[in-house]
This record gives sequence, structure tokens and C-alpha cells, in this order.
Amino acid sequence: MKKLTPQELEDRLIDFASRIIDLVEALPKAAAAKHLGGQLLRSGTSPALNYGEARGAESPSDFVHKLRVCLKELRETFICQKIIAKRNWFADGKLKPLMSENDELISIFVASIRTAGNKNK
Repeated sequence: MKKLTPQELEDRLIDFASRIIDLVEALPKAAAAKHLGGQLLRSGTSPALNYGEARGAESPSDFVHKLRVCLKELRETFICQKIIAKRNWFADGKLKPLMSENDELISIFVASIRTAGNKNK
């Protein structure tokens, strides 16, 4: 995978957040779907916002901390999508592209945290 510039990663996170919003808006109106949708909306849009904060971090340790928050939110989003997939609210395979992007973003942040952490040593 090619190394992303900070702007490319930010744009990718914004696109991901937009796709999460589309998913939440397509959920059924059942109580469980509303609950999961609210959670997904928060955790799925948070990485884009927190990455913007990371880009303006006050120190290298602040930068790593904000990247860790992004990673935590991406992991939460992935689990929420897995629960939604188990509910069979969507046709088979509909969530797969979004979940794949989520998984790739997790990998990017794991690598970024590792790299940034090594620079601080």
C-alpha cells in the first residue's frame, strides 16, 4: 500500500464518515437499529474529526494520543458494523466494502502509531 499524505488520509477519513452517515440513514427504524445507529454515527465520524485535531497536535506525545483515539473509534465502528451485519438488515455483501475500508483504516493507524511512537524514543 502506498504511503498516504496527511491530506489524503484526512480526505479518506472524511469519505469514510460520509459513508457511515449513509449507512446509519439506511438502517431500519427499530429500537435496536436506532441505538446502534447512534453509536455508529458517533464512532464512525469521530476519526475524521480527531485526525484533524492530531494534525494540529501540540507535541509528539499529543499527536500519538490523538492517533490512538482515532484507532479506538475505528475499532468500535468495526464492531458495531459486525453487529449490524449479524442482524441481516442489509443484503449479503452490502456492508463488506465499508467494513473493508474500516479494516484498512485500522491498519493504517496501527502502523502510524508504531512509526510515530518510534520517532519519540
